[in-house]
Amino acid sequence: MVRGNAKRRLRVIDAPYVAPGPSGVAVRDRLKSLTPEDEEVLRLVGGHLGRLASRDLKVRCADAGDHVGDAWATRKQGLTAESSSRWAGSITKATHDQWALSRRCQLAHIQNLEAGVRTLKHRLSLPLGEQGTKRAAGGYRSRREWFQKSRRLHILEHRLDVARAEREVGLVHVVRGGRKLLNTRHNLEAARLTEAEWRQRWEAERWFLAADGESGKRFGNETIRVTPDGEVSIKLPAPLAHLANTKHGRYVLASKIAFAHRGEEWVDRVTADRAVAYRIHCDVERGRWYLTASWQRPVVKTVPLEAARSQGVVGVDANADHFAAYHLDPHGNPVGDPMRFFYDLSGTAQHRDAQIRHAITHLLHWAKSCGVVAIAIEDLDFTAEKSREKHGRRKRFRQLISGIPTGKLKARLVSMAAEMSLAIIVVDPAYTSQWGGRHWQKPLVTPRRKMSRHDAAGIAIGRRALGHPIRRRTAPPPQHRSDAAGHRTAQAGPETRGREGTRPPVADRAHDARSRAGNTGTRATSRISTTVRDVRSDQVWVQDSLMVT
Repeated sequence: MVRGNAKRRLRVIDAPYVAPGPSGVAVRDRLKSLTPEDEEVLRLVGGHLGRLASRDLKVRCADAGDHVGDAWATRKQGLTAESSSRWAGSITKATHDQWALSRRCQLAHIQNLEAGVRTLKHRLSLPLGEQGTKRAAGGYRSRREWFQKSRRLHILEHRLDVARAEREVGLVHVVRGGRKLLNTRHNLEAARLTEAEWRQRWEAERWFLAADGESGKRFGNETIRVTPDGEVSIKLPAPLAHLANTKHGRYVLASKIAFAHRGEEWVDRVTADRAVAYRIHCDVERGRWYLTASWQRPVVKTVPLEAARSQGVVGVDANADHFAAYHLDPHGNPVGDPMRFFYDLSGTAQHRDAQIRHAITHLLHWAKSCGVVAIAIEDLDFTAEKSREKHGRRKRFRQLISGIPTGKLKARLVSMAAEMSLAIIVVDPAYTSQWGGRHWQKPLVTPRRKMSRHDAAGIAIGRRALGHPIRRRTAPPPQHRSDAAGHRTAQAGPETRGREGTRPPVADRAHDARSRAGNTGTRATSRISTTVRDVRSDQVWVQDSLMVT
């Protein structure tokens, strides 16, 4: 894009793609009408297996290396004697997953520290009060702030050195039960908890009551078995086998479950003895027990991009408090009025999750009513934008972008859209809000329609997903091929580089032509005029699909 004589290089915009569908399913139901004996058995089993899981995780972290088959077999053999072979397999698998997650978090922490160090070094190297740009921050405002940031630089460099050394030797730090809950122990008054209440939550979070499924076994799981009529039974560990109330060392709970969501799919799996994994957990705050069933789905081939575009799309711009959606036909024309689906991301995690699900449900139903087969969203990632060093004084802005659940939003939208036979087209988020507001916000405003920048961004997202440039065609074709009607703003094709930027004025292209000529005099001037005339006349206008003008 060129503005005046100053040029700014645009980054390369990635091509849109259809997001793959979900690879797994999880449903949950409450264990109602449990007797006191049932709850006591669940606590004993969860506490015993939780201690084994903590011990196994400690041993795995002490190994400080990649997974080794012999070490895994030794750990599993030691756990089998105190539980069972299947319980030991579930514990070691959970340990491996936790260790791998910690390694990924460790790498992300190192990358975040490196970004902070780079930003601090750059800003400290600039003179005091120097103005920054959109791409890089400027110098600090005062010597006092400069001094404080120089001290913080040394702190971050030390943390970075420690994190790199730990990663080299394979050392990770894991807290079973959660670091947040652990730190709450030191702030019980702020959390409005007593020590006994905190202890109860801490123990419940460290219980282990999860069993992996096995295909070919009865009802898909030998450890936690759920029959098609909802009867739940647990294979007790060896030290607690005396608590069994049925044969083969099993304990049958008095409660029966019935999955209201995906119940038929679950019944088909357990009837065919296909693998289903189960997890039992307790919500201490509510005093309720829940059972979660999960299973894998075969990888389904996604809809081709051209098929997803065939009936138009719904472009969705995700914001801190709402989705801004706009329906576009296959030619990229906005249809009807913009739609907004609001949600509230304050409060507990359960409340935020419910708000997101509620908004997505309304969005999907509206998209189905529009007759489209795809929804376009941005591939957002605010990891680099949340740093304290980049937006130190803009605390509210950092809170705003941190509150947008980009990763969870995309995963949940893909999962829920797959159930309604809707595809998700993911596009590059570069310049969608800026160009959408510039080219589409003002032209679509009417006395009865109000357009926000977010609504215009939804149009930009949808047009990018359809393969059209974001900008509108602002002039009709001339009556003939000469330049009597002025410059013709022809529609650029998808293969044209820089097609989504604002076309520079004629004066700027003439200035560039003079710069390329590099000569002076009458002949040079003639060549320049010829060059400029050729720039105008060599473009052949091609009639594209009908667009709003």
